[in-house]
Amino acid sequence: MAEAARKIDIIDARPAYSQADADALNARFEGIGPLDMLKAVFAEKLAGRVAVVSSFGTESAVLLDLVAKADPNVPVIFVDTRKMFAETLHYRDMLIARLGFTDSRTVVPDAQVLAARDETGLRWSYDPDGCCEIRKVEPLARAKHGLDGWISGRKAFQSITRQNIPRFEVEDGRLKINPLGDWTKADLEAWFEAHDLPRHPLEAQGYLSIGCEPCTSKVQPGEDPRAGRWRGWDKVECGIHSPVSPMPVIDPEDPANQPVF
Repeated sequence: MAEAARKIDIIDARPAYSQADADALNARFEGIGPLDMLKAVFAEKLAGRVAVVSSFGTESAVLLDLVAKADPNVPVIFVDTRKMFAETLHYRDMLIARLGFTDSRTVVPDAQVLAARDETGLRWSYDPDGCCEIRKVEPLARAKHGLDGWISGRKAFQSITRQNIPRFEVEDGRLKINPLGDWTKADLEAWFEAHDLPRHPLEAQGYLSIGCEPCTSKVQPGEDPRAGRWRGWDKVECGIHSPVSPMPVIDPEDPANQPVF
Protein backbone atom coordinates (compact mmCIF):
# COMPACT_ATOMS: atom_id res chain seq x y z
CA MET A 1 0.00 0.00 0.00
CA ALA A 2 1.44 3.36 -1.03
CA GLU A 3 2.29 5.80 1.71
CA ALA A 4 0.20 8.94 1.96
CA ALA A 5 1.85 12.00 0.51
CA ARG A 6 3.69 14.02 3.14
CA LYS A 7 1.79 17.08 4.21
CA ILE A 8 3.70 20.23 3.38
CA ASP A 9 3.54 23.01 5.93
CA ILE A 10 2.84 26.34 4.31
CA ILE A 11 3.13 29.66 6.09
CA ASP A 12 0.20 31.84 5.08
CA ALA A 13 1.71 35.32 4.78
CA ARG A 14 -1.32 36.84 3.13
CA PRO A 15 -2.87 39.89 4.84
CA ALA A 16 -5.87 39.17 7.03
CA TYR A 17 -8.15 41.35 4.90
CA SER A 18 -8.33 42.53 1.31
CA GLN A 19 -10.12 45.43 -0.34
CA ALA A 20 -12.75 42.96 -1.51
CA ASP A 21 -13.50 42.15 2.14
CA ALA A 22 -13.87 45.85 2.95
CA ASP A 23 -16.11 46.40 -0.08
CA ALA A 24 -18.36 43.52 0.99
CA LEU A 25 -18.67 44.87 4.51
CA ASN A 26 -19.41 48.38 3.25
CA ALA A 27 -22.20 46.95 1.09
CA ARG A 28 -23.62 44.83 3.90
CA PHE A 29 -23.79 47.66 6.44
CA GLU A 30 -24.87 50.47 4.13
CA GLY A 31 -27.66 52.37 5.88
CA ILE A 32 -27.14 50.49 9.16
CA GLY A 33 -26.53 52.59 12.27
CA PRO A 34 -23.03 52.40 13.82
CA LEU A 35 -24.23 50.77 17.04
CA ASP A 36 -25.98 47.90 15.24
CA MET A 37 -23.01 47.62 12.91
CA LEU A 38 -20.54 47.35 15.79
CA LYS A 39 -22.69 44.79 17.60
CA ALA A 40 -22.67 42.60 14.48
CA VAL A 41 -18.95 43.09 13.88
CA PHE A 42 -18.12 42.01 17.44
CA ALA A 43 -20.69 39.21 17.73
CA GLU A 44 -19.73 37.66 14.40
CA LYS A 45 -16.01 38.42 14.82
CA LEU A 46 -15.99 40.08 11.41
CA ALA A 47 -12.85 42.03 12.30
CA GLY A 48 -11.06 39.20 14.09
CA ARG A 49 -8.90 40.45 16.92
CA VAL A 50 -9.96 44.07 17.10
CA ALA A 51 -9.41 47.08 19.36
CA VAL A 52 -10.55 50.69 19.41
CA VAL A 53 -7.87 53.38 19.27
CA SER A 54 -8.75 56.61 21.04
CA SER A 55 -7.02 59.93 21.59
CA PHE A 56 -9.54 60.81 24.31
CA GLY A 57 -10.05 64.15 22.62
CA THR A 58 -13.11 66.39 22.48
CA GLU A 59 -15.23 63.99 20.39
CA SER A 60 -13.85 60.65 21.57
CA ALA A 61 -16.58 59.93 24.09
CA VAL A 62 -19.15 59.26 21.36
CA LEU A 63 -17.21 56.47 19.66
CA LEU A 64 -16.18 55.00 23.00
CA ASP A 65 -19.79 55.03 24.18
CA LEU A 66 -20.89 53.18 21.03
CA VAL A 67 -18.15 50.58 21.39
CA ALA A 68 -18.91 50.08 25.09
CA LYS A 69 -22.61 49.64 24.37
CA ALA A 70 -21.76 47.03 21.72
CA ASP A 71 -19.12 45.19 23.79
CA PRO A 72 -17.27 46.72 26.78
CA ASN A 73 -14.67 43.94 26.59
CA VAL A 74 -13.19 45.30 23.37
CA PRO A 75 -9.67 46.61 24.17
CA VAL A 76 -9.15 50.39 24.21
CA ILE A 77 -5.71 51.59 23.09
CA PHE A 78 -4.36 55.01 24.06
CA VAL A 79 -0.96 56.36 22.99
CA ASP A 80 0.57 58.44 25.76
CA THR A 81 3.22 60.43 23.91
CA ARG A 82 4.55 61.85 27.20
CA LYS A 83 3.48 65.25 25.87
CA MET A 84 -0.24 64.98 26.63
CA PHE A 85 -2.33 67.49 28.56
CA ALA A 86 -2.89 66.42 32.16
CA GLU A 87 -6.59 67.05 31.50
CA THR A 88 -6.56 64.42 28.74
CA LEU A 89 -5.07 61.79 31.05
CA HIS A 90 -7.71 62.50 33.70
CA TYR A 91 -10.45 62.43 31.06
CA ARG A 92 -9.20 59.06 29.82
CA ASP A 93 -9.36 57.51 33.27
CA MET A 94 -12.80 58.94 33.94
CA LEU A 95 -14.29 57.76 30.62
CA ILE A 96 -12.85 54.25 30.91
CA ALA A 97 -14.41 53.84 34.34
CA ARG A 98 -17.72 55.47 33.47
CA LEU A 99 -18.26 53.46 30.27
CA GLY A 100 -17.26 50.19 31.91
CA PHE A 101 -14.40 49.09 29.66
CA THR A 102 -12.57 46.05 31.00
CA ASP A 103 -9.39 46.19 28.89
CA SER A 104 -7.63 49.57 28.81
CA ARG A 105 -4.17 49.62 27.24
CA THR A 106 -1.71 52.51 27.24
CA VAL A 107 1.37 52.43 25.04
CA VAL A 108 4.29 54.85 25.36
CA PRO A 109 7.29 55.77 23.21
CA ASP A 110 10.41 53.64 23.44
CA ALA A 111 12.70 55.19 26.06
CA GLN A 112 15.87 54.35 24.12
CA VAL A 113 14.49 55.92 20.95
CA LEU A 114 13.58 59.09 22.84
CA ALA A 115 17.04 59.26 24.36
CA ALA A 116 18.66 58.89 20.95
CA ARG A 117 16.35 61.05 18.85
CA ASP A 118 14.70 63.52 21.24
CA GLU A 119 17.05 63.88 24.19
CA THR A 120 15.94 67.45 24.94
CA GLY A 121 12.24 66.72 24.43
CA LEU A 122 12.04 69.62 21.98
CA ARG A 123 11.89 67.80 18.67
CA TRP A 124 8.29 68.96 18.27
CA SER A 125 9.58 72.55 17.88
CA TYR A 126 11.72 71.91 14.79
CA ASP A 127 10.63 68.54 13.38
CA PRO A 128 6.99 67.82 14.23
CA ASP A 129 6.80 64.94 11.74
CA GLY A 130 9.78 63.25 13.32
CA CYS A 131 8.35 63.85 16.79
CA CYS A 132 5.02 62.28 15.83
CA GLU A 133 6.83 59.33 14.30
CA ILE A 134 8.72 58.36 17.46
CA ARG A 135 6.10 59.40 20.01
CA LYS A 136 2.87 58.27 18.34
CA VAL A 137 3.18 56.36 15.07
CA GLU A 138 5.76 53.78 16.20
CA PRO A 139 4.14 53.13 19.61
CA LEU A 140 0.74 52.62 17.98
CA ALA A 141 2.25 50.26 15.42
CA ARG A 142 3.56 48.22 18.35
CA ALA A 143 0.16 48.28 20.04
CA LYS A 144 -1.57 47.06 16.88
CA HIS A 145 0.77 44.10 16.51
CA GLY A 146 -1.33 40.96 16.64
CA LEU A 147 -4.56 42.75 15.77
CA ASP A 148 -6.61 41.91 12.68
CA GLY A 149 -8.54 45.16 12.77
CA TRP A 150 -8.88 48.45 14.61
CA ILE A 151 -11.57 51.06 15.11
CA SER A 152 -10.87 54.72 14.35
CA GLY A 153 -12.76 57.86 15.33
CA ARG A 154 -12.13 59.75 12.07
CA LYS A 155 -14.98 61.86 10.72
CA ALA A 156 -15.20 63.52 7.32
CA PHE A 157 -16.33 66.92 8.61
CA GLN A 158 -13.22 67.38 10.74
CA SER A 159 -11.00 68.49 7.89
CA ILE A 160 -10.81 68.74 4.12
CA THR A 161 -8.13 66.03 4.35
CA ARG A 162 -10.69 63.57 5.75
CA GLN A 163 -13.34 63.54 3.04
CA ASN A 164 -15.09 60.41 1.74
CA ILE A 165 -14.20 58.15 4.65
CA PRO A 166 -15.64 54.64 4.15
CA ARG A 167 -17.01 52.57 7.01
CA PHE A 168 -14.50 49.83 6.27
CA GLU A 169 -11.10 50.08 4.63
CA VAL A 170 -7.90 48.05 4.57
CA GLU A 171 -4.63 49.42 5.88
CA ASP A 172 -1.46 47.34 6.07
CA GLY A 173 -3.56 44.20 5.70
CA ARG A 174 -5.73 45.07 8.70
CA LEU A 175 -9.37 46.03 8.62
CA LYS A 176 -9.80 49.66 9.64
CA ILE A 177 -13.29 50.56 10.81
CA ASN A 178 -14.60 54.13 10.82
CA PRO A 179 -18.07 53.94 12.42
CA LEU A 180 -18.53 57.73 12.48
CA GLY A 181 -17.01 58.56 9.11
CA ASP A 182 -20.22 60.11 7.77
CA TRP A 183 -21.39 61.74 11.01
CA THR A 184 -21.75 65.51 11.23
CA LYS A 185 -20.96 67.74 14.17
CA ALA A 186 -24.70 67.95 14.83
CA ASP A 187 -24.87 64.15 15.04
CA LEU A 188 -22.12 64.12 17.65
CA GLU A 189 -23.70 66.89 19.69
CA ALA A 190 -27.03 65.06 19.68
CA TRP A 191 -25.37 61.85 20.95
CA PHE A 192 -23.51 63.74 23.67
CA GLU A 193 -26.79 65.24 24.88
CA ALA A 194 -28.94 62.13 24.53
CA HIS A 195 -26.49 59.97 26.48
CA ASP A 196 -25.28 62.62 28.93
CA LEU A 197 -21.63 62.11 28.04
CA PRO A 198 -18.96 64.18 29.82
CA ARG A 199 -16.98 66.71 27.81
CA HIS A 200 -13.23 67.06 27.64
CA PRO A 201 -12.40 69.77 30.18
CA LEU A 202 -10.38 71.81 27.64
CA GLU A 203 -13.17 72.04 25.06
CA ALA A 204 -14.87 74.93 26.85
CA GLN A 205 -11.59 76.87 26.62
CA GLY A 206 -11.58 76.72 22.82
CA TYR A 207 -9.56 73.57 22.18
CA LEU A 208 -11.67 71.77 19.57
CA SER A 209 -9.10 69.18 18.51
CA ILE A 210 -6.66 68.05 21.17
CA GLY A 211 -3.37 66.27 20.74
CA CYS A 212 -0.03 66.82 22.41
CA GLU A 213 0.17 69.94 24.55
CA PRO A 214 3.03 71.73 22.68
CA CYS A 215 1.34 71.30 19.28
CA THR A 216 -2.26 72.13 20.25
CA SER A 217 -3.73 75.62 20.32
CA LYS A 218 -7.18 77.14 20.62
CA VAL A 219 -9.38 77.30 17.52
CA GLN A 220 -10.72 80.71 16.55
CA PRO A 221 -14.34 81.25 15.40
CA GLY A 222 -14.78 80.18 11.77
CA GLU A 223 -11.63 78.11 11.64
CA ASP A 224 -11.41 74.44 10.66
CA PRO A 225 -11.86 72.35 13.83
CA ARG A 226 -8.32 71.00 13.39
CA ALA A 227 -6.75 74.41 12.78
CA GLY A 228 -5.35 74.35 16.29
CA ARG A 229 -3.15 71.33 15.55
CA TRP A 230 0.45 72.10 14.52
CA ARG A 231 -0.42 75.74 13.93
CA GLY A 232 2.09 77.41 11.66
CA TRP A 233 3.27 74.16 10.13
CA ASP A 234 2.32 72.56 6.81
CA LYS A 235 1.04 69.54 8.71
CA VAL A 236 -2.50 68.27 9.28
CA GLU A 237 -2.06 64.67 10.48
CA CYS A 238 0.20 62.93 12.96
CA GLY A 239 0.91 60.12 10.51
CA ILE A 240 -1.45 57.50 11.87
CA HIS A 241 -4.13 58.26 9.27
CA SER A 242 -2.01 59.74 6.50
CA PRO A 243 -2.28 57.84 3.22
CA VAL A 244 0.88 56.17 2.03
CA SER A 245 2.14 57.86 -1.09
CA PRO A 246 2.90 55.49 -3.94
CA MET A 247 6.51 55.17 -5.07
CA PRO A 248 7.16 57.29 -8.17
CA VAL A 249 7.41 55.48 -11.49
CA ILE A 250 10.86 56.07 -12.96
CA ASP A 251 11.29 55.89 -16.71
CA PRO A 252 14.79 54.50 -17.37
CA GLU A 253 14.70 55.93 -20.92
CA ASP A 254 14.28 59.48 -19.63
CA PRO A 255 17.63 61.29 -20.00
CA ALA A 256 17.03 62.93 -16.62
CA ASN A 257 17.22 59.49 -15.01
CA GLN A 258 20.46 58.38 -16.68
CA PRO A 259 23.46 57.91 -14.39
CA VAL A 260 26.17 60.55 -14.42
CA PHE A 261 29.77 59.26 -14.37
